[in-house]
Amino acid sequence: MKPIVKAQYKTGAYIGEKEEVKNGRALIKVLAVIKHPMQGDLHHPKQADVPFFQERKALSYGERTWVPEHTVSPYEGELPDYRTSLEKAMQQLYVQLEAEKTDFADKSIICLNELRKDYKLS
Repeated sequence: MKPIVKAQYKTGAYIGEKEEVKNGRALIKVLAVIKHPMQGDLHHPKQADVPFFQERKALSYGERTWVPEHTVSPYEGELPDYRTSLEKAMQQLYVQLEAEKTDFADKSIICLNELRKDYKLS
């Protein structure tokens, strides 16, 4: 059985199976979402006035990605359902953004509302 781990990928965090380690990176198969990725430009975080304000999706169930090995740690606890974990992570991000009351937060909420449709969440 492959180890179940927590891992960070860009601005998101996930639970997954660690499948392989090579050159300081670990290959993770996504099983659940801990933290939904932030929206916007990664090179200009929390800024609304950027040339391209990007909508950033969470990695999908079963998607494999290479992450820096130092961002991987053992996961303890019950493995949540992917869809439930995605909804929870999105809700946590909504709450955080609504509290900010900034142009960045407003633009991010618009992106999250579009992603909610793409994810087919209620």
